[in-house]
Amino acid sequence: MTSAVTSDTSARPGYGQLLRTPGALGFVLPGFAARLPFGMLTISILLLVQHTTGSYGSAGIVAAVTGISMALSAPLMGIFTDRFGQTAVLLPVVLAHSAAVTGLAALALLDAPVWALALAAVPAGASVPQVGPMVRARWAATLEGSPLLPTAAAFESVTDEFTFVVGPVLATALCTGVHPAAGLVTEAALTLLGGLLFAAQRASQPKTHAPSVTGEKRAFALSFPGLRVLIFAFLGIGAVFGGMQVSLAAFSNEMGNPGANGLLYGVFAAGNMIAGIAMGAIAWKIGPRRRLILGYIGLTAAASVLWAANSMILLGALGLVVGLCIAPALITGYTMVEQLIPANARTEAFTWLTGSIAFGQAIAVILAGRLTDAHGSSFGFLVPMGATALALTALLALRARLAPTAPSRIVNASAQEDAPAAPAKTESKAPATARATTQTTPSTASRNRVNERGMGHRVPVTVD
Repeated sequence: MTSAVTSDTSARPGYGQLLRTPGALGFVLPGFAARLPFGMLTISILLLVQHTTGSYGSAGIVAAVTGISMALSAPLMGIFTDRFGQTAVLLPVVLAHSAAVTGLAALALLDAPVWALALAAVPAGASVPQVGPMVRARWAATLEGSPLLPTAAAFESVTDEFTFVVGPVLATALCTGVHPAAGLVTEAALTLLGGLLFAAQRASQPKTHAPSVTGEKRAFALSFPGLRVLIFAFLGIGAVFGGMQVSLAAFSNEMGNPGANGLLYGVFAAGNMIAGIAMGAIAWKIGPRRRLILGYIGLTAAASVLWAANSMILLGALGLVVGLCIAPALITGYTMVEQLIPANARTEAFTWLTGSIAFGQAIAVILAGRLTDAHGSSFGFLVPMGATALALTALLALRARLAPTAPSRIVNASAQEDAPAAPAKTESKAPATARATTQTTPSTASRNRVNERGMGHRVPVTVD
């Protein structure tokens, strides 16, 4: 069965049109409330544990255990979500997460040893609800075959970036201005409230893909080489977030103004948001693979000079540039999932990328914390530099696996495998003129133009 979605190619679907999609606000708003706490978790743990232990290294260990646990559990949560539905997974997860985070905060305030805090961090991280990937899956199901899909991908990446950068600012304000544990307590409460509200929006949930029900073959996202390349790239992005969180906090303390950490991170946030909004508004003339590589080159260059900052003003300016450079790489990477991964594994694919950010952030927090304790904040900034350089090297070496034609071959192979074979005689009896017409239909030409011009263009698409 073939369904075509057509529109004027000169029209550029924007954020306003996207949010007017029937039912969209019903899952976008509670989805945002449920995913904002994710951006608060790491920095809240860092600030609380550093306050109770006096060590950025110890705080980094606890925060890293949380991130690693989340990174390991996220893909499994994505698989369960694809198979059993979002509500079935979210309800127990948000309850478990709120309880685990509250317990971690209580242990820290009781001056528990670092090993006990690290042990408590395991369930706190493993139970982080994967709301961002779930929202992306709802957009994909709601807009299937629509030219608004690229706009939705950009919108969700902007929302993710807003979460990554506003969450730490809010957590810092709570931890430094209210109470060292206020960030974690607020994170637990928002996760519970937002998660329950989001789980209640059942109408927009994508269908489940349990093999016993649908009869379709299960595709595991990690089996596609393009996703494995994106994981390398997202590890480097996570390292930027983790290294910046530790090093900015340490730098502010060294300057005698701990509260300035929120301001510095807010400037970093502004760069992310400006670039993220622009990414969704531009009709790109270059393909996503090239955009990803160019964006990552800019990110690596920007992260390589953070260590040289010796004043608040200079560090703020450099942080703004790093923020501007994160968005092109992050948004393009998320957008490419639509090309590289089939629908029945996309939630899992998104959780792999989210988990990669968390894992990279966790490792960076450990390394930056150790370096900061031993040598000062300047050495902590070396972690984003080294991580992005390594990720860029892997991205350049493996870029062939991100070829835009790869997903179409996967989709076509899957369709041919599932479809009944056409009798050979029917093919031979088809008039030559009909065959020629079939090869030059507008829909085929349109598909070819989409592949050539890249996913960033909002053009009519035909979905088979």
